Amino acid sequence: MQKLLIDGHNLIGQTSGLSLADPNDEQKLIVMLRKYAARKQARIVVVFDSGNPGGKSKELSGGGVTALFAGSHTIADRILMERIRELKKAGDWVVVSSDREVQQAAQQRKMNVWSSAEFAKRMGPPPQRDASAEPPTAKDSGLTQSEVNEWLQLFKQGRK
Repeated sequence: MQKLLIDGHNLIGQTSGLSLADPNDEQKLIVMLRKYAARKQARIVVVFDSGNPGGKSKELSGGGVTALFAGSHTIADRILMERIRELKKAGDWVVVSSDREVQQAAQQRKMNVWSSAEFAKRMGPPPQRDASAEPPTAKDSGLTQSEVNEWLQLFKQGRK
């Protein structure tokens, strides 16, 4: 099983079709990461900057992806480096970041490192949504019906 530790906002900035200026950028990336996790049988931990209060996001975690937010007194890079230091089997993990300090910390633990641009290519293009299409069902999205409903609620809230 592939295990990935990802610098979320760093990856958003390198992913075609996503923008850090978009208020729903994290949700859109999570959708892409869930699809990747399902396709590759991967376990993904993605860390974002500036979440209040910080910690694990219950709303965004699921489908093989754990979403973490840095609290107001830290940054994602610091959390990534702490995780890198604390992993028991660090060599089983791949770190996805273009930050040199994070990459060096991973390399010191003999971890594979992919730049955010490299992983964005591996992940593939963002899903194209036909405005007239029906919302995805659990069967065709790889998500349970409950998860589909949860995502639909999140995106409806973002449009208000």
